[in-house]
Amino acid sequence: MTGAGTGADSAAGDDEDALYILTAALLTPARFPSVLGDDYPAACAALGLEAYAEGYGLVFGQDGAGARWTVVVDDVSLVAVAIASWDCGMAYDLSPDDRSVVSALPGWPLAVATAAPDLPAPHDPAPEDGAPAPLTPPDGSRWGPAQRRLGADMVALQWAEWRARIGDESPAEAAAGEGEERHDDNPEGADGLKGTDDPEGADDRQGADAGPYTGVRRVLEELGEYVEQAPPVGRVRSSFADGEARMLRADGPGWSLVARTDDMAFVLLDDEPHRVLPVTPGPRLPDLLRSLDAMAIRPS
Repeated sequence: MTGAGTGADSAAGDDEDALYILTAALLTPARFPSVLGDDYPAACAALGLEAYAEGYGLVFGQDGAGARWTVVVDDVSLVAVAIASWDCGMAYDLSPDDRSVVSALPGWPLAVATAAPDLPAPHDPAPEDGAPAPLTPPDGSRWGPAQRRLGADMVALQWAEWRARIGDESPAEAAAGEGEERHDDNPEGADGLKGTDDPEGADDRQGADAGPYTGVRRVLEELGEYVEQAPPVGRVRSSFADGEARMLRADGPGWSLVARTDDMAFVLLDDEPHRVLPVTPGPRLPDLLRSLDAMAIRPS
């Protein structure tokens, strides 16, 4: 492989077997592209990989003909250093040794915004007998599990913006609006997600008129079951947040949750396309979040 990485200025030359590396991602129990699955084993299975505890690095690039390839390597540390360097705005020549290559898969499973200079536009390689179908990013025009997980990723990245939509309203004040379904005047952001201006503690809502919060109560119940019996690895992940808080990311069949251990949570459901449902702390949520953080997978 020809190492390039983000911000490089030369291509792989005329050798169509060489790979011009554009970017990379980690596939580990604590950090994996959520577009691939609700947990680490599911994400590995989506790429035909064994769910090894050490994880993998995913290298995205183009060959000399411009075709898209995803190369899986077992040198996780090298890929992690490259990603950390790029995140800090530093150049890094990511050049995995050929002996670290586990597999090379046609296509990219997620959108890559860059393309190699001096090469044809990114495209899927020509099909070969027995080769898997090219990997493709999820269709942004429809709503499903992959889009729901990507939406939760976006909420986590834009936590301050989504939190500001709720304001400082206390659970008691929010409960006064129980039974109402209210929406923001300008609910849809650039990411296509719609906020619901109804921050009542969803674990206390009762009755059939709760609307989407029936699904939210189911999510909280399933999260409670995660505490009692550990789910597949990677279903609950904990990462750094400002102060002493932790950011929680959890997924399950048909739902995703983003939460801060010192604050509130947001839930996305397959059954509620593009909607972000806020859950302010009621009697159970703070203890539930602390318990989830205690059993969550954390980056090493």
